[in-house]
Amino acid sequence: MTRDLARVLNPTSIAVIGGGAWCASIIEAAQRIGYQGRIFPVHPSGKEIAGIKAIEKLEDWDGPIDAAFIGVNRFATLEVVSSLRELGAGGAVCFASGFTEALAEDASGADLQAQLVAAAGGMPILGPNCYGFVNALDRAAIWPDQHGMQPVERGVAILTQSSNIAINLTMQRRGLPIAYMVTCGNMAQTSQAAIARQLLDDDRVTAIGLHIEGFGNLREWEALAAKAHDRGVPLVALKVGASEQAQAAAVSHTASLAGSDAGAQALLDRLGIARLHGLPAFLETLKLLHANGLLTSNKIASISCSGGEASLIADLSTARDLVFPPLSESQKQELKAALGPMVALANPLDYHTYIWRDTQAMTRAWKGMTGEGIGMTFSIVDYPHTDYTDWTCATQAALAVRAETGAPFAVVATLPELMPEHVADELMAGGVVPIMGLEEALAAAEAASHTKAPVLEPVCLPGTAEPDQVLTEAEAKEALASHGLPIPRNMVVSALDAAQACSELTPPFAVKGIGLAHKSEHGAVRLGVQASNLDEASRAVGTDTVLVEEMADGAVVELLIGVTRDPAHGFVMTVGAGGVLTEVLRDTVSLLVPSTQNQVKQALNRLKCAPLLHGYRGKPAADLDAIVAAVNAVQAYVLANADTLAEVEINPLICTAEGAVAVDALIRKASS
Repeated sequence: MTRDLARVLNPTSIAVIGGGAWCASIIEAAQRIGYQGRIFPVHPSGKEIAGIKAIEKLEDWDGPIDAAFIGVNRFATLEVVSSLRELGAGGAVCFASGFTEALAEDASGADLQAQLVAAAGGMPILGPNCYGFVNALDRAAIWPDQHGMQPVERGVAILTQSSNIAINLTMQRRGLPIAYMVTCGNMAQTSQAAIARQLLDDDRVTAIGLHIEGFGNLREWEALAAKAHDRGVPLVALKVGASEQAQAAAVSHTASLAGSDAGAQALLDRLGIARLHGLPAFLETLKLLHANGLLTSNKIASISCSGGEASLIADLSTARDLVFPPLSESQKQELKAALGPMVALANPLDYHTYIWRDTQAMTRAWKGMTGEGIGMTFSIVDYPHTDYTDWTCATQAALAVRAETGAPFAVVATLPELMPEHVADELMAGGVVPIMGLEEALAAAEAASHTKAPVLEPVCLPGTAEPDQVLTEAEAKEALASHGLPIPRNMVVSALDAAQACSELTPPFAVKGIGLAHKSEHGAVRLGVQASNLDEASRAVGTDTVLVEEMADGAVVELLIGVTRDPAHGFVMTVGAGGVLTEVLRDTVSLLVPSTQNQVKQALNRLKCAPLLHGYRGKPAADLDAIVAAVNAVQAYVLANADTLAEVEINPLICTAEGAVAVDALIRKASS
């Protein structure tokens, strides 16, 4: 953690500048977490606020100022930030709004934000439009509202761009120890990724959750992912919102297929950051990671005393990449000894209620569902809110299993309200994960078992030049062929004398009109044309010049390779099922440029049409190496033209048992 930001997040002295109500709220929030440092309000009246006499101006303070909360209007904020910097303050939380987040209503917001950054100089600031933070490890807070956090010895850090979501998350009662809650606001100077990266220096932080609206500086996110992996601290994200992909002028199929969120998902995948899609799953995943860390496999086991629950968790898992492995012989023997002959042994297991209240027998049976290769064992237990004393045996059995085996173990309530808070705390203290909700349990297990090391090679950052030209198909193919993409032999000729001009080409031919983006939609494509009717077909296309090329045959499958410029995430590369039904099938996977050969192969194998690539029902397999080489050729073109390129697409790439050839190509870019 950098020296100055460490000062801000663990201050021994806090200045609170603003109206009496704000000052009082800040003081009360700090006292609620047990802050023992010095805190002083600054108010021109010098009045007493929350039992503390205010000083009239900052210069009257005779000691250091580690951190400050600035609760004045946006114009006055600039003056206060400048004064704090001159006084050598550690940093500040800028609460005021009306900066870049208000551009739709006030065009001056961006200029004011730039002035704020200039006024801060090298002094770190959080915000503007920011609520600040609560540090439950060191019992410090700069927070102008209620919060529900309690002091902890270790726990997770949560960073969010939404102050209201932050408030709500502090109020969670799920047994999750939150070490830091940090709001980031507009991130005028100090970004979410930079804050998270510096929190990694605190070895009391077990996992970091990131509520992300936009990424900003991609190099900072790459540095965060690399450092988190080195420190062994998992990152999880709740990514919301849609990036601007500049699709308004897009002419390829790729732009509509990739969608506004494809770049964000591809970036998170590349960084090794697990993504969740709701706050409950986000919190339960952080809880699992805090208690167990990453899971060693996606193989799970489930125990319940009801067949209904066993069926429910099995059904819910079908939408996720999780596996219920069959019981081994040793597991069956252990379970049979504990449960007797009346229980059908399977995973998920319905153990009925024959051994209920017999903690020793329950422990033995539940132990039987753990074992080598099992990433997580779930015991489904719902504690009634009327009288749960008869369920104490389940709590004790779970704790005993964890203590005796050390295996990852969770107690799951099907409904959040059926996991009492004190039971959750007791389970967590014994290393058992108390999870609230079956779907949340599965989401957490999937996230914790699929997190991978980040890709260390930086993403290619796109240029900003406005695209003003679309290359003809022939021009696009020639440009891509110069980087190694196989294309058919072809010629661009007059539609009036095509046969004579193309005498050196071998029929059958594909004849295509020149200057049309989607030629098939204009009836400007003729396939299987013989030399004898080439002139007739060329004239029928309807353009003055035509592209005549030798037909590619022997297709095993047709694929699409497309790349679109995404200002928020880099160049998004989409591979998927190609041909005229591309947008109907919507069978695609997105990566970022550059991606390795192995990453490209993994993406191809994730496609629904992947069985065709490997040979389906006796059909030959496609030349996978040739397909990967074609993808790499497209990437090479993108890297060489990153400053000007907007989009490139190959559709289709004809994939055969002997190779791969691009029979259609499109490039949109800025003039060189």
